[in-house]
Amino acid sequence: MEIKLNFLGAAQNVTGSRHLLQLNGSNILVDCGLYQERQFRDRNWEDFPFSPKKIDAVLLTHAHLDHCGLLPKLVREGFDGPIYCTPATADIAKIILLDSAKLQEEDAEHKRKRHEKEGRKGQYPEIPLYTTEEAQACFLHFEPVSYNEPLNLGNGKPIEVTFFDAGHILGSSIIKVRVGKDDSDRTILFTGDIGKTDRPFVADPTVFDKADYVLIESTYGDRIHNENIDIKKVIGDIINSTRKAGGNIVIPSFALERSQEVIYYISELLSKKTIKPIKIFLDSPMATKIIEVFKKHAEALEPEMAERVRNHHSPFELPGLECTCTTEQSKAINKIKKSAIIIAGSGMCTGGRIKHHLISNITRPESTIMFVGYQASGTLGRLIVDGQQKVRIMGQEYPVRARIERVNGFSAHADKQELLEWLQNIKTTPKGIFVVHGETESAKSFGDFVYQNTGWPVSVPAYLQQISLN
Repeated sequence: MEIKLNFLGAAQNVTGSRHLLQLNGSNILVDCGLYQERQFRDRNWEDFPFSPKKIDAVLLTHAHLDHCGLLPKLVREGFDGPIYCTPATADIAKIILLDSAKLQEEDAEHKRKRHEKEGRKGQYPEIPLYTTEEAQACFLHFEPVSYNEPLNLGNGKPIEVTFFDAGHILGSSIIKVRVGKDDSDRTILFTGDIGKTDRPFVADPTVFDKADYVLIESTYGDRIHNENIDIKKVIGDIINSTRKAGGNIVIPSFALERSQEVIYYISELLSKKTIKPIKIFLDSPMATKIIEVFKKHAEALEPEMAERVRNHHSPFELPGLECTCTTEQSKAINKIKKSAIIIAGSGMCTGGRIKHHLISNITRPESTIMFVGYQASGTLGRLIVDGQQKVRIMGQEYPVRARIERVNGFSAHADKQELLEWLQNIKTTPKGIFVVHGETESAKSFGDFVYQNTGWPVSVPAYLQQISLN
């Protein structure tokens, strides 16, 4: 039995997750994500390093864009098989991909007009990476699978796939692939992104006592989260001080999970009267739609939150919260004179409505840009949190005069100690641990950390590397 594993994305970087498993005559692609770091975006436009027509199935760990964002391109270029994922992931991925396609179309048109005016051409084509119609075309391929229900993908030979809760975002999965039978079988775990324990919305990540090979993320593989931080107090202090200064609190936030968590903490602050009532704008049609998915898939939530949502006591029913859907409503936010909280995407400031709110606030010393999520290397968000004095937004440079705050403790990713503890639930020595989905230093640091603490064989694969598994 020959098994080949190809690392075609998220190899010594954080986005573009894509792994090709070749076994028993089948080609199975695990995730098909978009690259979001500037230095890797050209890979989004390149041909796939495989024939999409020869892929038998896609296994999708979860609906973040860096894991599902190239599915429309995959289908457009010939993939005609099923995309297996949990029901919540299927519903969320459709929202995420439609939004991504719309942004691709808008950005292409904006570049075309700007380059035409400037009499030049940019680095990338003035066409969208994929269109709304191409995103919709890939929806026909989604085949939802419930947690803990084995699925047989073998063409006459056993390939069993099972999805388990990863505790990262709603519907997220650790995917177990078991090949062969009895003593000759091999088990491969694809962690996707592993969550932290005791988070407001999702259950704790599933653990395993046996695996032959593990592909494990390392987004925070070189650091430990500050568990002593009081998120509510930090956010409350930022809101109160910014309000006193007469500015806005602008929060770049991912539409999926992070925006909902931010609203949860604001809801808690209001209920305890730690902050006074304030206008809150969720300027993200996508985040608003995802709230409806949370309500629909309450069974996938952490039990206490599921009960709150079912009984109409969810944090989403918040006084002062306005969900803005149209472009006109979004533009009107920046005309408001009183202080407001503005939550908008994207979380790394790589696109979307947040750019317009940054333009309106980043030069204002009285306003605060509050980051609540990881900022990948090369993104606009990373430049801002790293202290860049001037940043380029939509083709124009702006001085950074606003107060910049980074609130830790929100991470939906386990840190290095939590990742190690998750691995140590495995009782027998694996044949291989592959550290992926982390910047080079983070991945290598975590690989060394795992080896030092377990003695297990660990490697940090390079982009396009192929490894044979025995």
